[in-house]
Amino acid sequence: MVVLDILSAFLTQVVAIFGVIIVFGFLIALCNKLFYLNTGSLGIAVCYLTGFIGTPIHELSHALFCVIFGHKIHEIKLFQISPEDGTLGYVRHSYSPKNIYQRVGCFFIGVAPILVISVLLFWLSKWLMPGLASMVFNGSSGIYENFGIGAFKTVGHNLIEMLKYYYNSPQTAGWWVFLILSAFLALHMTLSGADIKSAWKGLPIILGMLFAADIVLGLVSGAALSKFTGWCLVAGQFLIGFMSLALLISLILALVTLVIGLIATSKSN
Repeated sequence: MVVLDILSAFLTQVVAIFGVIIVFGFLIALCNKLFYLNTGSLGIAVCYLTGFIGTPIHELSHALFCVIFGHKIHEIKLFQISPEDGTLGYVRHSYSPKNIYQRVGCFFIGVAPILVISVLLFWLSKWLMPGLASMVFNGSSGIYENFGIGAFKTVGHNLIEMLKYYYNSPQTAGWWVFLILSAFLALHMTLSGADIKSAWKGLPIILGMLFAADIVLGLVSGAALSKFTGWCLVAGQFLIGFMSLALLISLILALVTLVIGLIATSKSN
């Protein structure tokens, strides 16, 4: 029975935190890919234009977590136009494979743009569209009470409600500034292949440490294990709140360019 409790708690914690990051990261990347496909030949120009702001934030996110986890930064390129390979920026860093803390940091360094830009979008919404910001966590509160398929339904419902709210909001200066600035950020939060590779280096270590902690807590006290799982669920709830807003922006951009493309196609026909 204790073994089942430990396994159940571990799986819940993994899904609540790492599952959220992976799923939302994939959906945001998918929306951004659709955006650039919809913009066609203009995609490269849009990428460079928005990258002037979005890329430095992306790279500084990596650099921030490099500092936090003790990685040595060798070189930072915040923004460049490189037609050869399409690389807009990079952070070259190194770490000691023998240092567990630094190896754990590989995961957070890899996913840093998703986490940092999601938080920045939230604070931007608090400044320019406070009503939308309040919906971020109101909608995700209690999302794990119906853990499983119900959670996905709740996320979908929240996204629709946030989309309706944004669409029906008065198109004031704040509305337009938020749309433009959030587009500059959201279009450059997608992880590169190198980012994903870095994250996978650290993930097994984190999962191993998490499972070991669950075993100790489960053997010592079932209540302690449950409390720890509850903390992970709360952390996951915050992640869903922040990343739902980032996904909303990416979804809006993909839908707008899709509609514009359909209208242009219908007129040409």
